[in-house]
Parts: sequence; C-alpha cells; structure tokens
Amino acid sequence: MIRKLISFFSLMAISFLLWFTNSRYPHILFQKALQTFLVLVIIYFIFSIVLEEIIIKKIKESKTRYSFKRTISILELVVLAIIIITIWVENVEALVVSYGLIGAGVAIALQDFFKNFVGGIVVFLTGIYRVGDRIEMDSNYGDVMDIGILYTTLMETREWVSGEQATGRLKIIPNGQVLSKIINNYTKDHDFIWDEMSIPITYDSDSNEAINRILSIVKNETKEITIQAEKEIAKIGEKYYLPKRDVEPAIYLTLTDNWIAFNIRYVTKVRERRFLRNKLSRMILDEIQKSKKIKIASSTLDIIGLPELKIKQKKNI
Repeated sequence: MIRKLISFFSLMAISFLLWFTNSRYPHILFQKALQTFLVLVIIYFIFSIVLEEIIIKKIKESKTRYSFKRTISILELVVLAIIIITIWVENVEALVVSYGLIGAGVAIALQDFFKNFVGGIVVFLTGIYRVGDRIEMDSNYGDVMDIGILYTTLMETREWVSGEQATGRLKIIPNGQVLSKIINNYTKDHDFIWDEMSIPITYDSDSNEAINRILSIVKNETKEITIQAEKEIAKIGEKYYLPKRDVEPAIYLTLTDNWIAFNIRYVTKVRERRFLRNKLSRMILDEIQKSKKIKIASSTLDIIGLPELKIKQKKNI
C-alpha cells in the first residue's frame, strides 16, 4: 500500500509540474501531457488503490481474489489506452466514428466473450457462488474449484454416478450463464439440505411400532446436524425473510394399493447425503428384521382365475 501511495503522489507531483509549466509557457504538448497525467492519476486511484486495496482484499478466497485482480488490471489498461488515444488524436470526430464502427464489429464477433467477461464480474461482485460451493447451473452439478474471468471450473457430480458424488471429471462452464440461467447454490449461507427416503410397509404390520422404531433411529443419527441446522436457520432469518421451518425428523404416511409408504424426512449435510442415507437404510433394515410385527412390502399380483385345462389321452391301437 505504501508503494502505491508513493506512486500516486509522484503522478500528482508530475501533473502539478506540467500544470505550472503550461501556465507559464502555454503549449499544446504541455496541455495534452497534463491531461494524460491527470487521467493516470484518476485511473490509478480508482483501480490500483480503491478496487485492489479496498475491495479485492475483502475477497476471502485466494483464487477468486487473484482472478479478480487480474481482471481489474486488464480493464485498467484498456480504459487507459482508450482515453490516452482520445487525448492525443487530433480528429476527435473521426476517432469517435472509427471507435463506433470498430466497436460494433468487435461486439458482434466477440459477444460471447463479453458476455462471459461481464458474467465473471457479476460473480465476483455479487458472490452468487464462491470457490468451494456446491452448485447447479443449467443442469450441471458440481463443486466450484476455480472462478476465472471467463469460465468457472467444477468438479462434476451426478451424471452416471448416483448419490451426488464426484465423477472425477472437470466441467468448464462459461460465466455468461449466470446472466440468463437459474443458479442453485447448495451451500450459500448454510451447509444442510432436507432429504427424504421412502419405505413400503405392509398393511398387516403394526404401523405405530414401525413409526416409533424408525423415527427413534433417525432422530438419534441426525441429532447433531438438526441442532446445527436450527442455528443456521436463525442466522439466515436475520438476512432474508424466512418463515419458520421445522428441522426435526418426521414420518409422513401415504396409502397405496399395495402398501403403506413411510416417507421419512430429515436434514443432512450437503456432502454427506448419500452416506447418511446408506447408514439410516442399514439401521432401519436391521430394526425391521428384528421385529415380527413389521414387514417390508413388495408388489403383489392377484390371480383371479385360470382357464380350464383339458388333457386328452390317445387310445392305443
């Protein structure tokens, strides 16, 4: 920061000297040089001091901070080059027309590039997602590994792998999609989701005993995450409008033609969903097998009748 302040005041000193010289010995070159250094002072202050030293340092993730800093540097050079050319070119009207024609052609040819560039700026400034978040963008699922100025890199999940586990494939997504696509962030502001599993129980089973046994298992295994979810919901309520949500495990019954569906709802950590479901499934299965009053149902087929079968015996001649 000290080095940047020294550079800033040095540019101001040169600008003052040019102003003093031009006031004593007016000349077009002194005027344009003064304008150039004034532009340098303003741009250096905005980009190098305000954006880099104040805003960028607030970004916690090192990769995101580096990418944003690199973007700011490129943008600074582009703005500086355009303004300096405008100052030193004599025919300003022709320059404006040229800029317009060139700009229109470039905009058409590089519209995807600019869209991705703007999308990257939006991600950096708004924090729609950050490095480490698990997101879904246009049916692409994964954990954010890197946020560049044009593309976001995900460690892909789902696809041919069930249970939201990683496939090992890196997926590169254009940042421009944040401008027009829906972004689902699984880990923004909290680290849990609700999950459900369904178990078919026969009608001749003791449903009350099944509810008590299954609910007891689920409550014991999700006790810690339930307490954590309650705390996180309280914090979210301070930031957003959020009606009260019940995070305690619950069982909802659905009557079908063949069985009673026990729909079990509980909270789990985002990245532990499959592991917790597997653990609960094993424990519930063991508990059901111990009880003689609870049976897991399966599809049944009622045979109403059979066609009459006649057997003819050939006579021996």
